[in-house]
Amino acid sequence: MTSIARVELIATVMQTVLNLALLTLGLILIIFLGKETLHLANVLFAPSEQASKYLFIEGLVVYFLYFEFIALIVKYFQSGYHFPLRYFIYIGITAIVRLIIIDHKQPLDVLIYSGAILLLVITLWLCNSSRLKRE
Repeated sequence: MTSIARVELIATVMQTVLNLALLTLGLILIIFLGKETLHLANVLFAPSEQASKYLFIEGLVVYFLYFEFIALIVKYFQSGYHFPLRYFIYIGITAIVRLIIIDHKQPLDVLIYSGAILLLVITLWLCNSSRLKRE
């Protein structure tokens, strides 16, 4: 077996292991997405309290995080085993929004988080510009 064939075999095995791991992760995320759906339904139909509104909004953002990770895995398989950068940026923006919703006690922290979101949005705009767009 030549060294080129050996390298191709190793690459194929590693690609298969990565694909199986991502499929497993996707199934786990789908299960958690289902659990989060039940949690959101419980919070939505519970007697109205001020805390339940925050729990609902927090749960909704977590729901979107699960959905974005699942969409990232699906896009990986659709785009020929490639993770598009913009999906990671979407996940980052959603995660920081969740952080602002949960931890909004210090105004300076909220300002820093908002600056991070602005930086991610600028990065997303740059990634979607015609010079850097790959797909």
